[in-house]
Amino acid sequence: MTGSSSPGVPAPSPGTGTGSPPALAELTTMRVGGRPREMYRASTEREIIEAVADIDSRGVPLLVLGGGSNLVVADEGFDGAVLQVASRGVRVESDDACGGVVVVAAAGEPWDALVEQAVAESWSGIEALSGIPGCTGATPVQNVGAYGQEVSQTIWNVRVYDRETRAVRTLANADCAFSYRHSVLKASLGRMADPSPRYVVLSVSFQLRPTDESAPIGYADLARGLGVSPGERVPLAQARDGVLAQRARRGMVLDGADHDTWSCGSFFTNPVLDSEQLVALRERAANRLGPQGPRPPEFAGGQGLTKTSAAWLIEQAGYSRGYGLPGPAALSTKHTLALTNRGSARARDVTALARDVRDGVADRFGVTLVNEPVLVGLSL
Repeated sequence: MTGSSSPGVPAPSPGTGTGSPPALAELTTMRVGGRPREMYRASTEREIIEAVADIDSRGVPLLVLGGGSNLVVADEGFDGAVLQVASRGVRVESDDACGGVVVVAAAGEPWDALVEQAVAESWSGIEALSGIPGCTGATPVQNVGAYGQEVSQTIWNVRVYDRETRAVRTLANADCAFSYRHSVLKASLGRMADPSPRYVVLSVSFQLRPTDESAPIGYADLARGLGVSPGERVPLAQARDGVLAQRARRGMVLDGADHDTWSCGSFFTNPVLDSEQLVALRERAANRLGPQGPRPPEFAGGQGLTKTSAAWLIEQAGYSRGYGLPGPAALSTKHTLALTNRGSARARDVTALARDVRDGVADRFGVTLVNEPVLVGLSL
């Protein structure tokens, strides 16, 4: 599911498909995209299942939508059915000293509202993910992460409707095969001959720690902003406020009056390199920036791999903040990882900018950046 808590236009109820569907530009944070053939809105788990089953039975391509913070749709629209997931609800399934607090959230529950509730209830584990636009059901798909936390660290299980077997399943954390910005849910995108995954998320269960202290602060900039050392803990509310302040400075908190937030957030994932690719990057950087010049950041990528910074590559390749202004699409004036709509951009403008940046980085450093948002009817 691609999701966000972006402004939207009410869609028809499941099974009706009546009226003229709104353009997807009205339902996405990038604010681009034409109209779908059909649109449905599901407010309960049962409505989600019935709508998906009906759409699949008719052989109509399906796009599952939370609100569109991770979605770029073609200007021509989507020749299929859009299902807007609007289910709500958060409940505590268990709360004990040994197992912690297990919280179940409906797929359509706004993500930041869940984080805010967790902080208020003294449930630790997702506070560093404050301010991320989207619906809860979208978070396990790409293993949403920020400021040293990933949802995979707290997900207990994911309840899904399996479109292949036409049955409801519960995927344990291990079943989801989480990795950096990836999961089995994301891996199944497009396997049903449409943009949505095989598994449609119905609800997500999280195992959180009952404490009013944050998890250890694992992100250096956040630690500096909070006035602590990496690895220290702070009160949950203080951690949330610090994260929101960091995101606001980067234009990563939605604000309709600020075109820097008309985006999908980070457009490219941080590259994960094997040893051969890392050596090649170091050599290219030294040749381009000089032997005493800046070096690519290196972080543990797991399984013997190394992660580097997409933002660093973009900036060192010559694409500064605001590149492309006055528009219609340009890099954010606050953060080079965000591609933004300056007010009149169309999908083709966004992809043209993304292609320019991707190809420039590849030419200068030999690393091909990969887009994070789902592209519907588009390619780079």
